[in-house]
Amino acid sequence: MSLLGFTSRSRLALIVLLLGAVPICSLPPVGAAPQRTSSRANSLTISTEPNAIVWVDDIRRGKTDTAGKLTLAVLSSGRHTLRVRANGFKEVVMVLAAGRRGNVVVKLFPTSDEAEIAFQKAETLREQAKDDESRTRAVTAYRLALKLRSAYPAARVGLARVLLDLNDTRAALAEIDAARRSRPIYPEASAVEGRIYHEAAFDDEAIKSFRRAIREGRGFQPEARVGLARVLEEKGQYEEAIAEYRKAIEQLSDTEPVIYQLLGAAYERQQKYKEAVDAYEKFLVLAPNSSIAPAIRSILDQLKRDAAGEEIIPCCLNLF
Repeated sequence: MSLLGFTSRSRLALIVLLLGAVPICSLPPVGAAPQRTSSRANSLTISTEPNAIVWVDDIRRGKTDTAGKLTLAVLSSGRHTLRVRANGFKEVVMVLAAGRRGNVVVKLFPTSDEAEIAFQKAETLREQAKDDESRTRAVTAYRLALKLRSAYPAARVGLARVLLDLNDTRAALAEIDAARRSRPIYPEASAVEGRIYHEAAFDDEAIKSFRRAIREGRGFQPEARVGLARVLEEKGQYEEAIAEYRKAIEQLSDTEPVIYQLLGAAYERQQKYKEAVDAYEKFLVLAPNSSIAPAIRSILDQLKRDAAGEEIIPCCLNLF
């Protein structure tokens, strides 16, 4: 469907509808965009088991390929925490020294820990879930992991995420509280708590939780920054929202193109059409084959006219 001739208000509403189908704040998982680096000399390659999930500083950066490799863009200065998990293997956490580059070999060993195996199954079920029936199966797997090991904060947060998907906000908040009893300072848990409050329309509480997540992460918590930006944008605080989107983009090194969509929409609400065009074009560079890329391309044609100061009379199609 062409969007040419839509009013700015109609285009914005359509973007919101399109984004509603995209798991914005499930920032784990990350990896919707191909990994890009300025040169191989500056990149970091993780070598481990095939299809292993890789996190850096508790932010998911993607999966290894069939050869067990994942190349990451240059990380910020300073030390980083690397976490690697593959189904059937014991999860490994290690520290990356400041300035570490090149190849990092992470040896994984098979696990016989029933709680860990149940947790890995639950995570896989949650990520692959397409409907409430499959999400309910994930809940069952998480509860089994917690029955085997009650003090399992990562399983509590995973369970909270899927309960939120099932619209059970009360139970989801209970799991976050339980996670904090085992791990009082837990940035991811606070970010998920913010999402739960936002979905329940308790925006002031959501803002508190997102800001807590950012504090706990010492400034590094892109999931919380995106969540905070969305709440601020809904409140009409566009400059503050844009600043949070930009910080999240910087922290994720362009691995989550959907944030550029959100950034473009925020700029469009301010009638900053040139900046909106730049953000949408960056999204298309990173995700040219996205399911909503054709719609974004249509939006761009009108926005470029707006940026040039041309007025287009809305045509016959009016959605509102």
